[in-house]
Amino acid sequence: MITEFFSATVLIGILASGIRLATPYLYAAIGETFGQRSGVLNLGVEGQMLMGAFTAFYVTLRTGNVWLGLLAAVLVGALMGLAMAFISIRLRAEQGISGIGFYLFGLGMSDLLFQKLLGEVKTVSGFPAVEIPFLSDLPIVGEIFFRQNLLVYLAFLLVPVAWFVLNKTTLGLKIRAVGENPQAADTLGVSVAKIRYLTVTMGGVFSAVAGAALSIANLNVFQQNMTSGLGFIAVALVYFGGWRPFGVMFGALLFSMINSLQLWMQVLNVPIPSDFAVMMPYVLTIIVLVLTVGRIRGPSALSKPFVREG
Repeated sequence: MITEFFSATVLIGILASGIRLATPYLYAAIGETFGQRSGVLNLGVEGQMLMGAFTAFYVTLRTGNVWLGLLAAVLVGALMGLAMAFISIRLRAEQGISGIGFYLFGLGMSDLLFQKLLGEVKTVSGFPAVEIPFLSDLPIVGEIFFRQNLLVYLAFLLVPVAWFVLNKTTLGLKIRAVGENPQAADTLGVSVAKIRYLTVTMGGVFSAVAGAALSIANLNVFQQNMTSGLGFIAVALVYFGGWRPFGVMFGALLFSMINSLQLWMQVLNVPIPSDFAVMMPYVLTIIVLVLTVGRIRGPSALSKPFVREG
């Protein structure tokens, strides 16, 4: 089994599935990056992912149209993001606690809807693999990178787009200003509330799309608590990546490759306890947080409600 594990076929499979598994990490972590760069911490990412995953799956199951499923997930994510923004910005609730509340809501509501509307695990025809002409025919590289589904390509395209928006546009400048010094930004005429509403709602949308990527692209099923802590890992990836999109992408690939590795270890019956293999991504999360805490400075106003002076 050990010899088979190091074969070219298995190694290519690990890398290809690792690229695919990075998709939900990327969507959720990039969305959370925008929110945190504006000063709002959202620990409800996991709940938003679960609601997005269920909504996308259920609508796809009933209509047979993955695009309607994805659109439904986007709408649910926008509503949950808007609700999170209202509680954090307008009501100035403690962001960590309210985020956990949203996580529990998403966990419980997705479970309830699953039991009432589905009752059992079903499958759908999700986003198919799209082979990029010529590139998909390249040996090794083509199989790893260019035979993925559309949501995978869009997730990796989102990284340079997010970098450009944050660093090269007026909107990005306002987001960074609001996250670093909201009082100064307000003095210069920037609406702190509007910027934070925008980024937190955007984060909700991307978290829901991350859930949809799981249920109608990667796995094509929905089951209770299918994210299994992925949303919290996505929040950790924002810290790991230093609030930079390309840093987040590197972290997402690291975590997804570890996850892919443990899945293949189970498939090939590598003589390592399955419980140990499953906990590998979570152990890595703890290690990452220990190594990054205090070493990277985040937005100065992160998780601090803004109160206009005077």
